[in-house]
Formats: sequence, structure tokens, C-alpha cells
Amino acid sequence: MTVHQLPAVNASLNGISTLLIITGWIMIRNEHKMAHAACMLGAIVTSAAFLACYLYYHFHVGHVVFTHLGWPRTLYFVILLTHLPLALAIVPLIALTIIPALRQRFDAHKRIARWTLPIWLYVSVTGVLVYMMLYVWFPSAKI
Repeated sequence: MTVHQLPAVNASLNGISTLLIITGWIMIRNEHKMAHAACMLGAIVTSAAFLACYLYYHFHVGHVVFTHLGWPRTLYFVILLTHLPLALAIVPLIALTIIPALRQRFDAHKRIARWTLPIWLYVSVTGVLVYMMLYVWFPSAKI
């Protein structure tokens, strides 16, 4: 595998995280606590793998510029400008959600998870959209 294949790996990891987050939410809504815990652990692992691959890629490749003009550029930056701050916020939010669960403080876990879940889901989905826009739908001639 080359470093230039990592964006596709990252999008795949984000997609898997999305599916695990949704499945975990469905499991807890149906009171399947062990399945919920397994899904959310899987989402944490795939999100952590994404973060490691993302940082490795950008350390070696640097900044990738979106070069397409017109409405795709506007849409790309609207998505990116909401994705980035939420992506930064989600790491501590996930930690703040997991810690009460590990301490079996499910009241506190549920309270913070109501915020964490939609933000994490948004970050995962928009991460895939950013990949699709940057590398598949509107790739730069330089990539």
C-alpha cells in the first residue's frame, strides 16, 4: 500500500464508523446493551485507525487543495468548514462519553451521548463526502 491509497482507506474507515454508530444507536434503542457496546467499541477503533491514517497521510503529503470552481467549491468549503471544528471537538466528546459508561454511570453516559452521537455521525458522513469531492467527483489534476 502506498501513501496515496490512504484517502480511500480513510473514507472506508469513516464509512465503517458510520455504520457502527448507527447500528450501535439502534441496538441501544432496542435495549441490546452488549451489542451496543460492541458496535460503539468498533466505531471507536475504526475512528482511531482513521485518525492515525489521516495524520500519517497529511504528514507525508501535506495539504491537498480543492481546485474545482463554481458551486462544487462552495459546497465543499461549507461542508469542510462545519466538518473540521466538529472533528476536533468529537475526540474529547467521545472520551467524555466513554468514561461514564466504563464507570457504569449510565445516566451521565446517556446525557453526553445525546450530543456525541449526532456530532460523531455528522463528522463520519461528512468525512466520506469530503473524500468523494476531493478525490473522486472533482479530483485535482495534480493528485
